[in-house]
Amino acid sequence: MVYLILSLILSLGFFVRGLKIVPQQQAWIVQRLGKFKRQLAPGLNWIVPFIDVVSDRHFLKEEAIEVHEQTAITQDNVSVILDGIVYVKIVDPFAASYGAKNPIHALTQLVQTTMRSEIGKIPLDKTFEERESLNAQIVEAINEAAVSWGVRCLRYEIKDIKMPEDIRKAMELQMTAERQKRAHILESEGLRQAQINESEGQRQAQINNAEGMREKIVLESEAARVDRINRAKGEAEAILSLSEAAAKGIERIALALAHTGGEKAASLQVAEKYIEAFRHLAKEGNTIVLPSNLQHPGSMVAEAMAIYETLKRKSSPTSPYHPAPNHEVSSSLPS
Repeated sequence: MVYLILSLILSLGFFVRGLKIVPQQQAWIVQRLGKFKRQLAPGLNWIVPFIDVVSDRHFLKEEAIEVHEQTAITQDNVSVILDGIVYVKIVDPFAASYGAKNPIHALTQLVQTTMRSEIGKIPLDKTFEERESLNAQIVEAINEAAVSWGVRCLRYEIKDIKMPEDIRKAMELQMTAERQKRAHILESEGLRQAQINESEGQRQAQINNAEGMREKIVLESEAARVDRINRAKGEAEAILSLSEAAAKGIERIALALAHTGGEKAASLQVAEKYIEAFRHLAKEGNTIVLPSNLQHPGSMVAEAMAIYETLKRKSSPTSPYHPAPNHEVSSSLPS
C-alpha cells in the first residue's frame, strides 16, 4: 500500500514537472537530448521531464534596440558621429535559435556597419536632406542580411548627427548666405512683378483711353454727318419751297400782267420799289449815289417807268405767258 501511494506521488510529480505554460506572444524551443524537438505554442503544454528541455524563450513582440554613437565618414571626407534606434521583431523562432548565437547582438552590429557604409555613399549636405531615404536603405540592407537569423528589421531611425564645430559653423554661414540669397531673389522677383503689373495697368489704361477717344470721335463724326445731312436736307427743302413759291409768284404775276390794267399796276409797283430802294439805301450806307433829278419825284417815276417799258419790250417776244384773246383771269393783282 505504501509503495502504491509512493508511486502515485512520483507519477503525479513527474507529470506536473512536465507541464509548461507558454505566455502569449512567446515561442519556446524544446530540445530532446540536445536535438530540436518542437516549438511550444502559447498556452498549456507538456514535455517529457528530464529528457525534453526548453532551450530558448523568444519574445515575438516588436523590440526597440538603441544603436550607440559611432563615427562615420561621408563621401566628401567629413567625420560625423551618429546614433540611432532600430525596431526589430523575431519572425522565425527556429532560425533565431539556430541561425545565430545572439541574433539581436548580430543585428545591432549589422546596423552599425550598414549605417557607416550608407553614410559613406553620400556627401554631408545630403546626409541631412535624405535622412528618410537613408533610413529606408539601411532597413533594406539589414533585412537582406538577416534572413537566416529569423529576425526582421521593421524600421530604423537616425536620432542625431553630430559634426565637428568648424564644419557646423561653416554650414551655418552657408545656410545664412543661402537664405539671404533667396530673400534677395524673392525681393527682386516681387519688384519685377510689381513693375510688370504697373506697366500692364498703365498700358491697359492707355488702351481704354484710346478706345474711349476713338468711340467719342466716331460718335461725334456720326453726329456731325447726321447734322450736315439734316441741314442739307432742310436747305434743299427750303430752296425747293422758295423756288416753287417764286415760280408760282412769277406765274401769277404773268397772268396778272396779261389782264386788263395789269401793266399800269405793274408800272406803279415798279415806281414804288424804285423809290423804296433809295430809301433803304439811305438807311444802310454812309455813301449814297443819288440821281440828278432827285428834286423832281415825278421824273424819278418816269425814269422807272421807262426802265420797265424797256425791259418789257425786250421780254415780250419770248414770254411764254400770253393768254388767248377771250381768256379771263379771276385773280387780282398782287400788292
